[in-house]
Amino acid sequence: MSVTKYQIFLKTVEKGSFTAAAREMNFTQSGVSHAISSLEEELGVTLLVRSHGGVTPTADGRALTPYFEEMCALQHRLEQHAADLRGLETGLVRVATFTSVSEKWLPGMLKTFQEQYPRIEFELLPSNFNNEISDWILRGKADCGFISLPTPAEKYLDCWLLQRDQWKVIMPCDHPMAGRQPFPPEALAQYPMILLDEGDDYEIQAIFDHYHIQPQIQYTVQQDQTILAMVSSGLGISIMEELMLHRCAYPLASSTLPRVFHRDIGICVKDKNALSHSTQVFIDHVRRWVLWNFPEGWNAPRPQER
Repeated sequence: MSVTKYQIFLKTVEKGSFTAAAREMNFTQSGVSHAISSLEEELGVTLLVRSHGGVTPTADGRALTPYFEEMCALQHRLEQHAADLRGLETGLVRVATFTSVSEKWLPGMLKTFQEQYPRIEFELLPSNFNNEISDWILRGKADCGFISLPTPAEKYLDCWLLQRDQWKVIMPCDHPMAGRQPFPPEALAQYPMILLDEGDDYEIQAIFDHYHIQPQIQYTVQQDQTILAMVSSGLGISIMEELMLHRCAYPLASSTLPRVFHRDIGICVKDKNALSHSTQVFIDHVRRWVLWNFPEGWNAPRPQER
């Protein structure tokens, strides 16, 4: 059986249609459909339910998905190790990342990295959920991932700390609390709140719990940029990581809280002693790049209670 068929199946499930998977993988729609049918015939089971609305995995398809993922991960490691043995500066690095890193760090990181290693390619895997990124790394779907520390999966990962990122309250420029330093904690419950869907993460909720605040959550959204646009338009206030406010395109006011809350941004791998050369040189570059471009990240004053 061909690993390519496994890759096609996984991409089809991810995208929910043959057409979208074909577009993503630069195949024809009929080619993707034929590959799935051939895989089903070889395995003797039906993997997908076809409908006018797209495709979804059958129970058998869901049961076999972890094995397809494992085979694809093994193929990726094989290719990476073979490139290392040949002494070539080539390879594919799959990087799991969240929004603020994707927007504020990765463009500069990748530009300077590829000036030195032009033949190393990247696949970026976006997610705003810590547990999902950790799972991708542990299952081999991602070679490395940016993550907010601490995380429950940290004991299973090898991690390097990169930056301490402070949480700030953001509001429209004409908001009654604009310019207040620090932001009064009780005011968090007085105005409509726009929050990011944290999934199983607890970073923002921990702030409310510390101050015993029950916020008026007016909107829950999936993207940081959506929050910035909505707050700028006067739809509410929010709590946002400082990195996302770096060179922000939206006019906003921001304030710290009486107690400094922060997250630690790190980059993690499953096993630092089993990295491909391309992944290792990328991680080394990331650590140098952050230190050079955001040196203030570890110079913030120690958190104090007020």
